[in-house]
Formats: sequence, C-alpha cells, structure tokens
Amino acid sequence: MMNTPTGTAPAIQGSRRRGAVRHGYSRWAPVAVAIAVGTAYIAFAAWQWSQFAVKSWDLSIFAQLLDRYSQLQAPIVTVKGEGYNLLGDHFHPLLALLAPVYAAFPHAFTLLVVQALCFAAAAGMFTRAAQRQLGAAAGVVLGLAFGLSWGLQHAAEAQFHEIALAVPLLTGSLIAVLEGRWKAAAIWAAPLVFVKEDLGLTVAAVGILIVWRARTPAGLWLAMWGFGWFLVATLVVLPMLNPAGAWAYADKANPLAVLTDPASLFNRSKGETLLLLLVLTGGLILRSPVALVMVPTLAWRFLSTNDGYWGPTWHYSAILMPIAFVALLDAVRQGNPSRWSWVNSYASHGAAIAGTAALLLQPGLPLPGVIDPKAGEWEPRADAAAAALASVPAGASVVSDIGLMSYLVDSHQVYWIGNTNPDPDCVLIDRIAGGTPAEWGNVIDIALKTHPLTEYAMTFEAGGYELACRPDA
Repeated sequence: MMNTPTGTAPAIQGSRRRGAVRHGYSRWAPVAVAIAVGTAYIAFAAWQWSQFAVKSWDLSIFAQLLDRYSQLQAPIVTVKGEGYNLLGDHFHPLLALLAPVYAAFPHAFTLLVVQALCFAAAAGMFTRAAQRQLGAAAGVVLGLAFGLSWGLQHAAEAQFHEIALAVPLLTGSLIAVLEGRWKAAAIWAAPLVFVKEDLGLTVAAVGILIVWRARTPAGLWLAMWGFGWFLVATLVVLPMLNPAGAWAYADKANPLAVLTDPASLFNRSKGETLLLLLVLTGGLILRSPVALVMVPTLAWRFLSTNDGYWGPTWHYSAILMPIAFVALLDAVRQGNPSRWSWVNSYASHGAAIAGTAALLLQPGLPLPGVIDPKAGEWEPRADAAAAALASVPAGASVVSDIGLMSYLVDSHQVYWIGNTNPDPDCVLIDRIAGGTPAEWGNVIDIALKTHPLTEYAMTFEAGGYELACRPDA
C-alpha cells in the first residue's frame, strides 16, 4: 500500500463519503446530464449541417483520415496535399480507435456525433464526481455548467477535432486525482499522449500534480511518460512523416518571440481567455493546485506567434474545461480552509456561483442559436448547395474550397484548392463562403490557371456555387 501524507487522499475520500451521506446521491443524475448535454450538441451539429455551415477544412481532413483507417490504410489525406500523411501534421494515433465507428457509419457527420458523445460522457463523469462530494442538486448544476461551458461550445462550433477524445480522458484522470485514486489517474491520463503531441506536457503536469499530492512514484513515472512522448512526437515522428521533414508547427511554438514583442503577452484575446476561466469558476480555481495543469496549454497558446491560438473561440480551450471544473470542485471541497471566513463562505457556494456564471454566459455562446426563432429557417443557399452536390458525378475526384468540402469527402476523392493537386474530374467553389479569393475569377478561370492542360466546362452555377467538370467526367 502506498504511503500518503496526512490530509491528502484519505481526507479527500472521507470528505467525499461524508458529503454523499449528508447531501444525498442520485444514480440517475449523471446519466440525465450526459443525455441532456449529448442531445444539445447533436442538435447543434445537425442544425449546423443542415445550414451548410462549415468553419474550416478540419472536418473534411478527419473524415478522410478515418476513411483511410477504416480501410486499414495509411492516413493519407489528400485535402492536406497529394500523398500527405496526416501523422506528419499532428500526432493523434488514438483516432484510429474510431475507425470501426466510421466504417459502420461512413459519413463526416458521424464525427460530429462522436464529439458530442465525448463531451456528454465527460459531463456525466464530472456530475457523478460532483454529486458524490456536494450532493445531487449541486452535482447536476456543476455538471450542466461543465457540459455547456464556453470551451466545449466553441469546440462544437468549430466542428470535429482530435481534442474531443481528450476531454473525457482528462476529466477521468483529474477526478481520480481529486479522490486519491492515483493508479486510476495515471491510467486515464496515459493515453492523452496519443491524442495530440502537446498533451504530453499536460500528462507530465498531471504526473507532477500526483507527486505533489501523494508523493508516489506513479506520478513521477507518469510525468516522464508524458514528457518523453512529447519529445518523441515532436522530434522524431512528426518530422519523419511530414513532407517538409520538420514539425509543421515548430515555427509557431517560439517562446523567444515574446522578447521581441513583449506587448503581445497582454493581448486582448489572451485576456478574454483568462477572464472567462475566472468568471466561469468565480475565481475559485486560484485556490486549487489542479489549475496548474492548465499551464502547458496556456503556455504554448499564449507564447505562440499564431494569434488564432490566443482567444477563447475555436477548439483550443476545450481541454481547459475539465481542468477548470475539477479545480473548482477541489477548491470547494479542499481540506485547507482560508483563515478569512468570508473566503470559506464564498467557496462553499461554488456550485451556485459556477451555475450562475454559466447561465449568464449562454446568450453569447453558440448553442443558444439553435433555439433562436430564425434557427429553423432554411439557409437561403441550401437548395443551391444541395443542387451543386447532386451535380458532381458519382465517384468523381474534386478540387474544392471549404464551402462544400465536408459534404463531398464521404464519396469522392477531395483536394483543397489552395494546394498543388493532380488534375481532378471537377472543380467546385463557393464564391460567398468558401474562402476562395475573388481575384482568382470564376471556376473556369481557376481551373485554367491551376490545371492548364485539362479542359473544363461549367456544369452548375447558382447561389454562389460554381462547378466545372471535364467533359468525360
């Protein structure tokens, strides 16, 4: 049996048991929260899909990846480039576990459902942990606040990313840390190194947290595992498989760049991210060492030269939500009360504070858009989009911008228009929302410039969508 310092695991577990007896426990509350959260995100995904709302090329990329895995092929993703191995872009081999799901349901929308279920599972797990310590009502409040938090909502809005798998894994690990189950914490955290390369540093941080709380070798081994895989991924695997022979994002991970532009540390977008973390938890995360697990993620984001990483939108903050809420739970239940009574009183209302903050933040977040009276209206260009897709010959290879790319990858070989590609059967652009520069001209102009040796003719034009195909396609 491992030795634990006085006031760590046994005290936490005892506190949890006393809380369950005092407040009551509902075995169905976590299930109800998970169902509610999953339903909300699936409904949002279905609404997005019906409106032909595409945030980026990422959903298409991951759909192609899983299509290759489901066929037991190397992850060659032509959206990124002809012959491009996606394991040379980011290190996410754990996504291969989704191959059977994609094989059964070979559709890009499947990934949106998978992501919704990942968020739902994490919310249910957290609800169960919260109600064990604070009771059924408080557990449901915190579980819903977690499940509908701004980081997860913006990730859902950005559609599927590999980080979806990390949310339940990190939630399970940090809950286990909170409850003094050190082996379980390590088991939950270890696979994170195969979700994305930077999460090796997060795993190392979890290991250090375990060492801090338990003085157990398991934490040290976990920290070494995480940091070791970060080095293997960034120094060996990614450079080996990347066409350029280097880690594709090394130039953006430049901590020294801040020395030449110190003002960037105080950028408004970074401030918004930090402020939202504090508002969502009522500032209580500052009372918990669990919050230190955020440091690797916030460091690589804020020290990056890519300003797209800095703000609270996109999927980059999804991984922060389990950390923030477990830190909040730790702050409410920790056995280290402040000498100031008002701080203890404030902390004791942590569930109500987080629930209120989450509720007040909702109007500015993506999910409420589904219940907007205008949400049920058919996208004005939806009929044109459907007609454009129907005009693409079955099995044709297509060069496309991001406009309808995600709707083509299931049944066509798709390339992104910004790369150097082999001559396709068709070229499809969305002149309004596809991202193709207007100065490139119409689809015929683009086809002539990018594939000058191949003849194309306009076969569809409506609603801003233009399709040109080879006569023999």
